[in-house]
Amino acid sequence: MLALSCVPSLALADESLAQWAERRVTDGLLKPLANVEGSRFSRSRPMPHARRVRVLQTTATLDKRGRPFVPFALDVLYGTEWHENDIVGCAYRESGALYVKRGDQYRPAAFLLGKNLDPVAGVCEAAPPSTRS
Repeated sequence: MLALSCVPSLALADESLAQWAERRVTDGLLKPLANVEGSRFSRSRPMPHARRVRVLQTTATLDKRGRPFVPFALDVLYGTEWHENDIVGCAYRESGALYVKRGDQYRPAAFLLGKNLDPVAGVCEAAPPSTRS
């Protein structure tokens, strides 16, 4: 009995899809954004006091190529007021790739870190439901 209590539970080792997505967005986008934000005296938008990640669903959605993704949103805090959906995007579980929406298109999240990256067609867009008879 004592030996079994010393073995970690496999269930505890498994993280949910939502937990994975939150950790991936935090490590891959939130922390890098905090590192590259400029001076408070620049002409750019003021830095938020805080950001938070919201995973928008607990199950994956398939994109038009059949790849599972999880949508997320970043909210920002200015003063005492949270502004929701400041950045929206999705995380792909298989590759770990993060995409963010700018206008009507999705770009790799590194775009927000100053990299000149083109939009990627078909990512973060749910496949139409099957029309089986």
